[in-house]
Amino acid sequence: MTFRTMRKAAVLTGLLGMTVYQSVWAALPTPVAPSTAPAAGDWIALIKGYIKDGGLVLGLAIAVLGFLWVAYVGFAKFNEARQGKAEWAEVGVLGIVGAIVLIFASYLLTEASGVI
Repeated sequence: MTFRTMRKAAVLTGLLGMTVYQSVWAALPTPVAPSTAPAAGDWIALIKGYIKDGGLVLGLAIAVLGFLWVAYVGFAKFNEARQGKAEWAEVGVLGIVGAIVLIFASYLLTEASGVI
């Protein structure tokens, strides 16, 4: 088979596949409206709602990264204390300060979600 014949076969297979599976495309679910529930036909409010929801998801992703970072640093400091490179008081201070920072970050995200 030549390259041209293979290309034609691939195109025909693709077109056949699109016509056979066209009924699957009709069964797609409708998109979920944003949490602000704009009126029908109000595109600006719809876009604003999606931006708001995206901002909330981005804030939650940043909070999760903060939790993971504090956990990673805590485990690293715990490992150093087990090896004798750090004191156990440093692990305790890190745990307390990390918890305070995470609680404060959660509070700020909660307040920001109300403002947005």
